[in-house]
Amino acid sequence: MPKIDTTCLIDDDPIFLYGIKKMMRLANFCDRFITYKNGQDAINALRSIVKTNKKLPDVILLDINMPILDGWQFLDEFIHIQLPKKIYVYVVSSSKDVREIEKAKAYKQVNNFFIKPISYNDLSHILQEINQPIDYNLN
Repeated sequence: MPKIDTTCLIDDDPIFLYGIKKMMRLANFCDRFITYKNGQDAINALRSIVKTNKKLPDVILLDINMPILDGWQFLDEFIHIQLPKKIYVYVVSSSKDVREIEKAKAYKQVNNFFIKPISYNDLSHILQEINQPIDYNLN
């Protein structure tokens, strides 16, 4: 299955970041990573990337509990950015709270919610979803 070019990791946990990067390399998931330790840094960077017509990430893995701007606040800002392409957003959280899972589903930009630790099967699921051809036949 083809890998993606760039993954954006938004998480303040250095152990998670180390582990997920290692797993993604072993899974041949992507060529490049960009990481941010909070939602504010990420939203500022994404706005700058759009403004300067630089290459956007294909996937965002987003933690919920972070300092400065948490994942929900990031999403509230992210939905207002005019993106020139689709970015697949996946919430990755240690929370098993059903209310948070349901809240994530309320954002049309969020593709899925994964509970940490993310697994090789989760990464495979993401690659399948991204590489799945879009059926424009609306019969």
